[in-house]
Amino acid sequence: MDVATSLERHVEFPELAVPSYPVPMDDRYTNEPEMAARVIREQWSMGSGAAGHLVRLLENHGILVVFSPPQVASVDAYSFDTHLRPVVVLNPIKRDYYRQRFDVAHELGHLVMHSDAEPGGKIVEDQAHRFAAELLMPAEQMRQVLPRAMGAHAWKTLARLKEQWGVSLQALLYRARRLGCLSDVSYRNAMATLSTRGWRRNEPGLITTLEQPSLFAKAVELLEGEGITEAQLVEQCRVPHGLFRSVTARAPSSEPSIASVSVKESSRKSTKVVSLLEYSQRSRENDDELVRR
Repeated sequence: MDVATSLERHVEFPELAVPSYPVPMDDRYTNEPEMAARVIREQWSMGSGAAGHLVRLLENHGILVVFSPPQVASVDAYSFDTHLRPVVVLNPIKRDYYRQRFDVAHELGHLVMHSDAEPGGKIVEDQAHRFAAELLMPAEQMRQVLPRAMGAHAWKTLARLKEQWGVSLQALLYRARRLGCLSDVSYRNAMATLSTRGWRRNEPGLITTLEQPSLFAKAVELLEGEGITEAQLVEQCRVPHGLFRSVTARAPSSEPSIASVSVKESSRKSTKVVSLLEYSQRSRENDDELVRR
């Protein structure tokens, strides 16, 4: 990734700390994906409660998270590894906080379990789905709180759990069936209710702002403070300015960027290096505070 390579000439990103937990691509029946998620929760000191700011959690452990340019967004999310560090690419058009978190957890599952796997296979995708479910909704805790029958009270419980754990109603229902809390019949009836209410595509929820990546954005801001302009960085990266803006932005852009930049001012080269480590630690503290509110 040209942008990452260029920025890492100047900026020290957080150290890469992503455990490897390979799971065979034909493994349908064991609980290895769930075990991989528990390894992450333990090694990343996530505790026993809901995951906090998931995008920031990945960034603090050395994974780059970016939004793709809107004109090329075609899938919910995807991930890949580079010689520098892994990258998770999010869809800027899918503006749903709860589903975005599941997408991020799903892609983390691929990075942890499937370093050599071809994406898109049914079993591999199911493994990543199970990893994400366990990471965001640990079985040990969810079995105690998920409804075991559907009714008015059950929907109130699901609404509360949605905000507490930061996951969609559909994910909670799928988890309830997976853990044996809901029967197949109850699950199908609940999903039919979601469809009737129009919630399969647009669920109600209190949080409307997406989790936003910050490593690239902070790097650009730091370098501007050190006298290294965006124009210089664009020239060093050798990518279109619109693409640079998209992948270094905190928030997704709904329209393709048509901004232009002059590179005449970029003739001055800089080898100054600044660190994002202290900023990463501060952002982690700030995110923990937001989760507690």
